[in-house]
Amino acid sequence: MLNKINTIIFDLGGVLIDWNPLYVFNNLIPDEVRRTYFFQNVCTSEWNEQQDAGTLINLATEERISLFPDWEHEIRAYYTRWVEMLGEANHGTVEILKNFIDSPDYKVYALTNWSAETFPIAKSMERFQFLNWFEGTLVSGEEMMIKPQPEIFELILNRYNIDRTKAIFIDDNLRNVNASNAVGLPAIHFQSSEQLAEELSQLSVNI
Repeated sequence: MLNKINTIIFDLGGVLIDWNPLYVFNNLIPDEVRRTYFFQNVCTSEWNEQQDAGTLINLATEERISLFPDWEHEIRAYYTRWVEMLGEANHGTVEILKNFIDSPDYKVYALTNWSAETFPIAKSMERFQFLNWFEGTLVSGEEMMIKPQPEIFELILNRYNIDRTKAIFIDDNLRNVNASNAVGLPAIHFQSSEQLAEELSQLSVNI
């Protein structure tokens, strides 16, 4: 790359933090057919993204219950038991993050699709204290926009005066990686901390 990278932007869920609704729903809905129906028709990933984009959890919950009254117990569990969906930190990626934080050569930010109501909960948890390390964090639910919308990438670049030609964005969702690349912000598709370290090394980024 022609420009030396001086800014690293991390996605959070799937990169630094393990999050999976199945940690709750494998037990709550043990029947696989019913569980699949629930996630494909009731509390879908698209529905969850609405809260990441700013819809209030209470309104979203009541809307689903009005449409699927027979699933009220399971729908309410989606957010009342949301903390149980949080797994552990990805320690390999956290170590990479720490190396960047400790280095004078890099500025480090976070860009996450996350509900404005649940993000503060994770940020306050002891095992996720690294969420407080960033120079700036842009949370989709607070901004009422969401990846992969190009506007959210432009927002973080403008808010923190980031030169996109000297920055790297890291995300586990290929859709978001492609959107980042499309606005001229180079991105790495995260698959493991080892793969991330290798790709950063190829870009002459010191970790």
